[in-house]
Amino acid sequence: MPFQQGSARTRQRTVLLVGIVVLLAALVLAVVLASVLTHKEEEVSPKMLKWKDRGTTKNLQEVILGRCYNYVMAQYPELGDKDCLKIWDSLKHAFIYKNPCNITSEDYQPLMELASHPIPCNKSLFWSKTNDLVHRYTKSNQNFLTLEDTLLGYMADRVSWCGDPSAPGINYESCPKRSECESNPGSVFWKMASKMFAEAACGVVQVMLNGSVEAGAFRNSSIFGSIEIFNLNPEKVSAVHIWLMHDIGGPQSESCSGHSIKRLKSILEERNFKITCEDNYRPVQLLQCVHNPDHTDCRLCTNTT
Repeated sequence: MPFQQGSARTRQRTVLLVGIVVLLAALVLAVVLASVLTHKEEEVSPKMLKWKDRGTTKNLQEVILGRCYNYVMAQYPELGDKDCLKIWDSLKHAFIYKNPCNITSEDYQPLMELASHPIPCNKSLFWSKTNDLVHRYTKSNQNFLTLEDTLLGYMADRVSWCGDPSAPGINYESCPKRSECESNPGSVFWKMASKMFAEAACGVVQVMLNGSVEAGAFRNSSIFGSIEIFNLNPEKVSAVHIWLMHDIGGPQSESCSGHSIKRLKSILEERNFKITCEDNYRPVQLLQCVHNPDHTDCRLCTNTT
């Protein structure tokens, strides 16, 4: 009997030891798996990626606040009730410490509401592929406003920003391009601002396009072609005037009777807008000729026909 009892105790101890070993092995395996999974997460984490676009503009807060105060205090004092500190805070909270590929329209909604202001009728000027020319024109002619001439656009023009889940919450090294992820801070911001700018338009609106672009002056994939044109309100907008500009000395790839302009007119007609199109709108062409006074194209500007 003592021998049998000893054998039973030995078996129990053996089973217990095996159980402990199995349990320890399971724990070790769990730790290893957790470590591997964590390592993989770190590998695809946004903070580990090098994006293709430039990083957040240095001293972004000072740039945004300076532009905001300049706009509402010096340029348009009638907007002096705008709170620039709240506007900056709403912009910051839209992207700071966030994955730069997971930005939503809800993130920017408070900013849009704080910075929006009325756009006078007949002043809205849209554009595509004419960035430099259209803004030279609005600087010389206060009768028109592009998106970049509104408070929202003025503050954000030519600056960039994006967040990072890790401290300090802002990525100053690089930000994602639209081709890397569509829901990045810049793309979402400009889409929302463009939509709001189009919705505010009333009376006659203008659009300046580039007739020297080989692929066509109007592109469905542009901000104007994909967002702004579809957010113009036919009940508020009485007509759309197209100014088709050609580079001085550049190719005249398309005129008002061109294929992409016909496509644009068709879209506008379906939405019940009245449309006019003018090749080389004279006031803008004269501005082009300031920089090219001796060019053959500019001599034609002196004609009074």
